[in-house]
Amino acid sequence: MIDGFRDAFRLPDLKRRILFVIAALFIYRLGAHIPTPGIDSEAMSRLFAEGGLLGFLDLFAGGALRRFSIFALGVAPYINSSIVMQLLVVIFPALEKLQKEGEEGRKKITQYTRYGTIFFALVQAIGFTTWLRNLQIFSGGFLDMAIVVVTVTTGSVVVMWLGEVMSDHGIGNGISLLIYAGIVVRLPEAVVGTVRLVGYNEMNPLTLVFAVAVMIFVIAGCVYLQEGQRRLPVQYAKRMVGNKVYGGQSTFIPLKVNTSGVIPIIFASSVLLFPYTIANFFQGAFADSMKWAFSPSSPIYMVLYIALIVFFSYFYTAVVFNPSDLSNNMKKYGGFILGIRPGRPTTDYIERVMNRITLGGAVALAIVALVPTFMSGFMGISTFYFGGTAILIVVGVALDTIHQVEGQMLMRHYEGILKRRNKSGGLL
Repeated sequence: MIDGFRDAFRLPDLKRRILFVIAALFIYRLGAHIPTPGIDSEAMSRLFAEGGLLGFLDLFAGGALRRFSIFALGVAPYINSSIVMQLLVVIFPALEKLQKEGEEGRKKITQYTRYGTIFFALVQAIGFTTWLRNLQIFSGGFLDMAIVVVTVTTGSVVVMWLGEVMSDHGIGNGISLLIYAGIVVRLPEAVVGTVRLVGYNEMNPLTLVFAVAVMIFVIAGCVYLQEGQRRLPVQYAKRMVGNKVYGGQSTFIPLKVNTSGVIPIIFASSVLLFPYTIANFFQGAFADSMKWAFSPSSPIYMVLYIALIVFFSYFYTAVVFNPSDLSNNMKKYGGFILGIRPGRPTTDYIERVMNRITLGGAVALAIVALVPTFMSGFMGISTFYFGGTAILIVVGVALDTIHQVEGQMLMRHYEGILKRRNKSGGLL
């Protein structure tokens, strides 16, 4: 592993990309500590000390929400906008056609997503500011409230921009890396807090040992889930091209158990956070009922959470994976799955297999995501830092980034071999 990191920094382009990501993450963490004017930071700390949904909300903001900094909303508005845009592309043929027009069409879709991010950021900023005003944490007038809303909305747009430039000029997915950084920086605090609970006899040492065992089991399960795949055997028939014979070899199609990665978890969480934000606009019994219904400990929330994870697992898999295209490419080059006729039967077979393994992956995602709730309910641990959504995001993003770094290294090394062969008088 150490040799791999050293090799990565020996490649100038890859080194520049990694350093660019580090610099962007530094800016993001710096903005998470710049307070928004007019907010009582001590009162915010006391409010978040109660835990519950607020701690879950703060997970995606990387601690910025409990400070109500300029990056308080984090990546939530961008994720909400992305979800809505992907759904609209499926619903409206004009948007689907626009997406298939190539680079120019995708640029327009991205631009619409940015406009949606501004809208969702504005709505959430107004909701949170109104909520803080009702709790008397923020006591400014209309002009002060407008300043806070504009500041937080602008901060959300900056976070969106950071994520996009990290994806374009760095390594890995920028938005996922921002969420990853927000979770990782809080792990030392979580470890220290847990040790203090044991030291003050507020947590049984056996409970801690069991929690650590569950953490290790969840991490292993996340890695297995992210790397697991179903391999379909494919045979290529021999064919003559001129005087040469091609094909005749056996290979396989790797179908990932969890094609969508951590996207269903992030999307489902963001969708369920939005109604809670809207409820903060209002007071009364109905608003209180909405807040209870969309709190992580609510049975309604858990049922909706599982349903949305399964839905987005199938939805995202359908967006990125097309069995018909795969079947046609196999038929074009003389390939076939053993025991299955080429063409439509192959498409139907791949689709059936993909549906089965996607269901298994979605259920596994839901189980891992609900680990903190079960730990709280059965063991009385108020905050379980080492499992569930946080660990799944950390493991998923880390593995995805490592795979992209390895891909970049293999490509660079392969180019280096070609250049050396060319200089030595070879055919290339």
